[in-house]
Amino acid sequence: MTIDRLDARLISLLTEEPKLGVLECSRRLGVARGTVQARLDRLAERGVITGFGPDIAPAALGYDVTAFVTLQIRQVSGHDPVADQLAEIPEVLEVHTITGGDDMHCRVVARSNADLQRVIDLIVDVRGVVRTSSVIALDAPVPYRILPLVNDVPHRGNR
Repeated sequence: MTIDRLDARLISLLTEEPKLGVLECSRRLGVARGTVQARLDRLAERGVITGFGPDIAPAALGYDVTAFVTLQIRQVSGHDPVADQLAEIPEVLEVHTITGGDDMHCRVVARSNADLQRVIDLIVDVRGVVRTSSVIALDAPVPYRILPLVNDVPHRGNR
């Protein structure tokens, strides 16, 4: 098991209130400050916690359009060179290699539908991209979340 109940409680607390310090976390969890710090260090070392930065809303930066772009690529040199080039486009927020008829799936943002065309044109210009297909997200009724998994892990044991 990757986390126990105390780890889950600590992660939940910091997810809900990311500005809390170690001392306040220890007070709220009823454990020693050193225990909280050791847990945080261990969770980070094991890759459970991958960052402590603020979550930024793209819309607050003027990027009101979110789209998902699926790519077919020439697989002569693999996915990495294409992914490296996509990473140079600021509006490309995520890139995943995928199974099925297509090769990669990207989450992108744009300032408007017209600006989305500009972003897609940048993606199409990437060496190795053969074809793209895109869909625009209208809403996010269930936004990215991780706490349900965090809270469920200690209850599942080694299943």
